[in-house]
Amino acid sequence: MQKSSLKLRSFVTIAMLSGVSFVLMLLNFPLPWFPVFLQIDFSDVPALIAAITMGPVAGILVELVKNVLDWVYTGAPEGIPVGHMANFATGVLFILPAYFIYKKLPSVKGLVTGLVVSTIVMSLGMAVLNYVAFLPLYTYLLGFEYDMYETVVLGILPFNIVKGIIMLVVVTMLYRTMRVWIENQRRQYSA
Repeated sequence: MQKSSLKLRSFVTIAMLSGVSFVLMLLNFPLPWFPVFLQIDFSDVPALIAAITMGPVAGILVELVKNVLDWVYTGAPEGIPVGHMANFATGVLFILPAYFIYKKLPSVKGLVTGLVVSTIVMSLGMAVLNYVAFLPLYTYLLGFEYDMYETVVLGILPFNIVKGIIMLVVVTMLYRTMRVWIENQRRQYSA
């Protein structure tokens, strides 16, 4: 495939995956036992597919466009998209380890290993980022008072572990049905 044609195709694919990711982000839902502001959605799945097939920059772009679209569509109560920045960081922390491990081991086992590592990296990374950046921003901008330690240790950390496990199951099932297509896409974009 010609280089200019492949470049155009990758832009279109990133745009389509971003749109799907945005719609999936709107279909969020809370889990019992966790704070209401923590919502499960499957919007990281298209970003992961983009990263696996086209590379990490494509996955990051899908995460970025999805969050910008959601911010424009839903807004942010504090005027500054703190929640969207947190969602972007969560997505990037989730897709990058899975991409790098899957790149070394392109198989179901490699993907599952990558998703397990991604869950750990995302959970610990977001615990730290929420403690030092995102929750203090919410406190400053909205005047909410949080017990930072309790919110992170009893809310955010276990929520992200549960989210990672749910994503692992969903992505693995999806991968089993899309494996041939994903491998074809990887060959085309890596050539």
